[in-house]
Amino acid sequence: MKTNAVGIALLFASCAVYAQHGGGLLGKEVRADAGPPNAANDQPWVTPAVRAPGVDFRTFESRAAQARVSFHIYAPAAYGREQERRFPVLYWLHGSGGGLRGIPQLARHFDSAIAAGKAPPFLVVFVNGLVEGMYVDWKDASIPLETVIVKDLVPHVDATWRTIAAREGRMLDGFSMGGYGAARLGFKYPDLFRAVSIVGAGPMQPELVQAPRAGRQRAAEVLQKVYGGDQTYFRSVSPRTLAEQNAAAIAKGSLVRIVIGDQDETFENNRAFHEHLERLRIPHGWTVLSGVAHDPQGVLSALGDDNWAFYRAAFGAADAPVGDAPPDRRGPQQTRRNPLRPGAEKGVAQLGSTVSPTRRPRS
Repeated sequence: MKTNAVGIALLFASCAVYAQHGGGLLGKEVRADAGPPNAANDQPWVTPAVRAPGVDFRTFESRAAQARVSFHIYAPAAYGREQERRFPVLYWLHGSGGGLRGIPQLARHFDSAIAAGKAPPFLVVFVNGLVEGMYVDWKDASIPLETVIVKDLVPHVDATWRTIAAREGRMLDGFSMGGYGAARLGFKYPDLFRAVSIVGAGPMQPELVQAPRAGRQRAAEVLQKVYGGDQTYFRSVSPRTLAEQNAAAIAKGSLVRIVIGDQDETFENNRAFHEHLERLRIPHGWTVLSGVAHDPQGVLSALGDDNWAFYRAAFGAADAPVGDAPPDRRGPQQTRRNPLRPGAEKGVAQLGSTVSPTRRPRS
């Protein structure tokens, strides 16, 4: 248990700093042992391969990047057994830093839940979001990351794997920078992704002036590199603006949740975003994890099996337990308690206090 928890935490260890689709058949998918045709051109787009049970490393030719792009994909055991079956897909968006080290542990986390019947079998695409790609097309056009994902990667996965190639079969989930990316892509393309999980997300503030976990200087560096130093561009591509533009479509058919620890430095920005969605009348789950900081280990422990209730609702495999409404419709506030007892897991705080939906508790 301790090994798995520490391993899962490694996935996000580098998250401390922030952080029209279409297309058809793309280039032929290439396995991990094939060398890139142009290493200099591909260089931020192809990562090292991660080896883990059930996980493959693949690359494909991206028109948007004009380069080969890599991704990792986990397939459950049922994918090999049931040759006629199609499977839903989770697109996992990592935090800043690349997220490679935690792929094996996170794949085991998903695999264990599927094997235990807590979630239906699903594919997981571990998206290559670059070290600090922000899941957006950079203003200077040097990194068209959003377009690579939406126009190239999603159609490629649907063309080469047995997927449910419809919005009902796609979900976005991510932590920190990945939570920001999930909100961005999910709210901009509600016809492409049905479910959107926004966990410990950032940057969620209206302007990128101060990064809660990094300070003004780092915020200015990211603003310059990704958004061309332009606050107007940052706002125009932000989840806040995209929610305003597509509120009706999101409210009509998307499953959305926001999960945040009450000791997370990004709590206030996430709470403000939750209130923004409320004003827009976009139904969503708002789960505050008492005693949890910007810590994926604490988040996963505190969520417990409720995490899989959201996945079941997202993929339509099963209803939530009797007396427990689907996570996206539960109302304005949930508080989750850590199921672990003191001393059961090193580094995980014991939970218990109730969190107000409008006031952050003081430590």
